[in-house]
Amino acid sequence: MLETHLKITGFVLIALALVHVIFPKYFSWKKDLAQLSLVNRQMMIVHTFFVALFVLLIGILCITSYNELIHTVLGQRIALGLSVFWGIRLIIQFVGYSSKLWMGKTFETIVHVVFSFFWVYLTIIFFLVYQG
Repeated sequence: MLETHLKITGFVLIALALVHVIFPKYFSWKKDLAQLSLVNRQMMIVHTFFVALFVLLIGILCITSYNELIHTVLGQRIALGLSVFWGIRLIIQFVGYSSKLWMGKTFETIVHVVFSFFWVYLTIIFFLVYQG
């Protein structure tokens, strides 16, 4: 059962990583980031790239190494780290972003709720993998 959840998780994380490609245009970064200093503008772009890369690599790991994640001590420790990572991401969903960004806006509220549940799902799945 966990194997299936890790494979699903892997494909969804790969899709999430690829969606980062549209962020600059969708969020009007060219216009909005132009107001920032060069270092802050470049940090935003570089950090977004590395977040997307990390999410992509986690997705690939889940698809290609689900057996090792579940059945080895190292895999279970990696899963614990990923559970903590996604658990913190879940918390940030509520304390790091203002509700003004989504409240009263249909599409943004749906995205907020869907990703909140997704962060919960990831936190639980990786914790269950950790527990063996």
